[in-house]
Amino acid sequence: MAGGHALMTDPAMLDRACLLVEALVFASPEPVKPAAIAELLTAQSIPVPVEEALEAVRSRYADHAVEMVLVAGGWQFRTRPEFASALTKVVEKPRRLSRGAMETLAIIAYHQPCTRAEIEAIRGVSLGQAVLDALLEDSLIAPKGRKEVPGRPVLWGTTASFLESFGLPDLRGLPRREDFLLDRAPTEAEDDASAVGGAEQTG
Repeated sequence: MAGGHALMTDPAMLDRACLLVEALVFASPEPVKPAAIAELLTAQSIPVPVEEALEAVRSRYADHAVEMVLVAGGWQFRTRPEFASALTKVVEKPRRLSRGAMETLAIIAYHQPCTRAEIEAIRGVSLGQAVLDALLEDSLIAPKGRKEVPGRPVLWGTTASFLESFGLPDLRGLPRREDFLLDRAPTEAEDDASAVGGAEQTG
């Protein structure tokens, strides 16, 4: 235990590291990667582990309206979800995607990399160029090479901007498809039960 206490970070150094990380994340328009934080601390001769500096910043903002969260593999300040409803009328919302674009984006997210034909097969309808253009314009998808089949169609996948837009640390943060099925199952069972109950009352 004594050895552990000897290795504790100097409070002054930790406070300095906290301020530097806070300034870096606040100033950056994109999520800040841990490597960039480590580079900054090294350049400033601050011998504080990145994880410890990050935890210090997150603790500092524990009771604030903003928090520092992991998004697309980097750190970014974001408004806490509980304050979102209060801002809906004063903060301009980004353009909303059409239903077709959202369906296409979901298919790409869960099946990437996938071709246009594969997307159309899953959706059951043709994929309009306007839908692809909208997703490309918002930098939510990008080409990920070509499939080694006749015609070598383009493979599509999501981007870091997609993770940022949906507040995901990485693709493992996507809800499991199994959860969607489980969510729907009780509703179907309840509908069946209601139908049976109504038939019994009618009889």
